[in-house]
Amino acid sequence: MSGKVTKVSGPLVVANGLADANVSDVVRVGEQKLIGEILNMTGDAASIQVYEETSGLGPGAVVETTGFPLSVELGPGLLEGIYDGIQRPLTVIREMTGPTIARGITVPALDREKAWDFQPTAKVGDNVVPGDIIGTVQETSAILHKIMVPMGVSGQIVAIQAGQYTVEDTVCLVKGDDGKDHQLTMMQKWPVRVNRPYTRKQVPLRPLCSGQRVIDTMFPLAKGGTAAVPGPFGSGKTVVQHQLAKWSDVDVVVYIGCGERGNEMTDVLMEFPELKDPRTGEPLMKRTVLIANTSDMPVAAREASIYTGITIAEYFRDMGYDVAVIADSTSRWAEALREMSGRLEEMPGEEGYPAYLASRLAQFYERAGVVECLGSDQRVGSLTAIGAVSPPGGDTSEPVSQATMRIVKVFWGLDSSLAYARHFPAINWLTSYSLYLDSLKPWFDENFGVEFMAHRDKAMSILQEEAELQEIVRLVGQDSLSPNDRLTLETAKMIREDFLQQNAFVDIDSYSDYRRQALLLGLILDYDKLCRAALTSGADLNRMFVIPARERIGRAKSVEADKYESAYAEIAAEMKAEIEEIAAGGEEL
Repeated sequence: MSGKVTKVSGPLVVANGLADANVSDVVRVGEQKLIGEILNMTGDAASIQVYEETSGLGPGAVVETTGFPLSVELGPGLLEGIYDGIQRPLTVIREMTGPTIARGITVPALDREKAWDFQPTAKVGDNVVPGDIIGTVQETSAILHKIMVPMGVSGQIVAIQAGQYTVEDTVCLVKGDDGKDHQLTMMQKWPVRVNRPYTRKQVPLRPLCSGQRVIDTMFPLAKGGTAAVPGPFGSGKTVVQHQLAKWSDVDVVVYIGCGERGNEMTDVLMEFPELKDPRTGEPLMKRTVLIANTSDMPVAAREASIYTGITIAEYFRDMGYDVAVIADSTSRWAEALREMSGRLEEMPGEEGYPAYLASRLAQFYERAGVVECLGSDQRVGSLTAIGAVSPPGGDTSEPVSQATMRIVKVFWGLDSSLAYARHFPAINWLTSYSLYLDSLKPWFDENFGVEFMAHRDKAMSILQEEAELQEIVRLVGQDSLSPNDRLTLETAKMIREDFLQQNAFVDIDSYSDYRRQALLLGLILDYDKLCRAALTSGADLNRMFVIPARERIGRAKSVEADKYESAYAEIAAEMKAEIEEIAAGGEEL
């Protein structure tokens, strides 16, 4: 079925003669067969967003509908892949056309020539339902790819055999309950705007360990949770996102570069193959899928890239893996929505964004969660969604930030004043929050003892006291404070500089496990406790500020990973002896 173009407005094309087409159908526009998607229908006229440059396209050009919605190919070969917003493999396109993407180019997302070693886990005679695992492929050294029965297929296996197969070869024959034979391949397709089904959702009860102390200890995120990283230009959103992608203890990472600068995506592409996963020792790319839709690529594809990424993530979640989706940034995606909405002449909402902005954001974040997957083996997978938000001028009262904050349960608010002071990650401990603290507390208590969360609460109260005392200091100076208040300021400074501050570009400090975080924070709070006890006996506070152990605490985060436990115990013993010696002297202030 085909129609004719009547209007071209940037990425928006209007065509007549498509009465039998449906909303969300993929179409091919013009002689170059540009890829587009139908946004709405009025009679036989369709408004189409084209995912490629439309220059040179004019009225009269032929539009052909495929009859299928925008879908992604799911199967072996996704990992280590670099795709654009509509899942075209950029590395393959570069080999075909050079450094720029030619218009109208069609390349399958999964390699049709490569043979994979398929090992069946089901056998002839087994009854299968959608979601059951029938076999595995060792896709990378880090991930075992599980081949699942697609939706709509259930019945008895009549043929299945190990061997070398391409993604289009039949690996299993199922005699359906309806009497029909179903030939199963290792590849399945799924429309990106439709959530992949599951049995039921569970409450997230395990934390996501990112190796970032301010996140893991102060504002933890649960596996299967949702988080937002808002902040003004230059406050370190991308570095925080990169750190989460590098070090999070998940099985698969889907990184969506959505409308951000191309050089940031280049950093990811250059860095990830060289980085080693702290859990497996393998390169990080072995468990990563990259969706690159940078600011100079077509705007309409930017809107699709978010859905492409989260659909791929849901596919790995359905295998029973823990998956993280990192979107950088949802503000650029919202701007693409706003541009298309404006061209469609829809009634604008706040600041020109479409009225459905909040519901679209909710649709994205609600696809996260801990789920019982389809299939008879009762496996559980999780999908964690983390989105960066880039509010203009750092103003979080704008619509994208406000809509996101109503949906997500963790808010890591980046602060430009911290970034200018070279405090990274520049997450403001006074404005950030995590609503997972109560549900994660049992896990922390079981694995690290009740003192872990007690120390976290104590550190937060000290930081809040510091903020109140700073108001007094600005008025009358620090010398007017009592010794206990001066100690509070010193302890807060240690928490900020020796614990919360972390250097992403120093190997030892880039990643910090939970045990190390617990011991380091314990050292600082022990210092505070010992000093307060010494103050009651009239000890000299200034002398306690300059003891050698105080300096060693400041350098404690640089101790090598395999030596920190003994080093921290040594510092604790030294600190106790030095403070007790000062207290025994009983010198008055």
